[in-house]
Amino acid sequence: MDQYKQIAERLKGLREALDLTTEEMAATCHLPEEKYLIYESGLEDIPVSLLQNIAHTHGVELPALLFGSEPRMSTYFVTRKGRGVSIERVKAYKYQSLAAGFTGRKADPFIVTVHPKPESEPLFLNSHAGQEFNMVLEGRLLLQVNGKDLILEEGDSIYFNSELPHGSRALDGKEVKFLAIIF
Repeated sequence: MDQYKQIAERLKGLREALDLTTEEMAATCHLPEEKYLIYESGLEDIPVSLLQNIAHTHGVELPALLFGSEPRMSTYFVTRKGRGVSIERVKAYKYQSLAAGFTGRKADPFIVTVHPKPESEPLFLNSHAGQEFNMVLEGRLLLQVNGKDLILEEGDSIYFNSELPHGSRALDGKEVKFLAIIF
């Protein structure tokens, strides 16, 4: 919950720096003002897709909103094993940025860890502008894209239109790690 608040504070800071009202910011997010205010208050997790849209619309880096780190390098940026800036977005997902310190990125690479959860829980679906590449590094993953269930095993990869509703679930009661690159 503390991380929700931190992201919400950065979102509010961005809005204030842009000198936008909550109504104006909600409009750029295509949200009712009431929903935007819930996100900005930190009472609810903000979908990555919405943060990516805000970042692109207002010319900021997605990791600046997610992690609070400003990119610094423009030639290269090395992320050592296990050292990427990370955040647990929802209980079932942890994102680790692999390029948070590189400015002007054309893509956002993450290692995503999906924790197992009961199959009775609904799949969390999201969508965002652009395209996405996922490659399973450990475990087995159910990935749903536009209503189609796909099972991905270690070494399997998929490239898809991320504007379509998509979500994932760890299979076999085990944690799954995959590389996600959002374009």
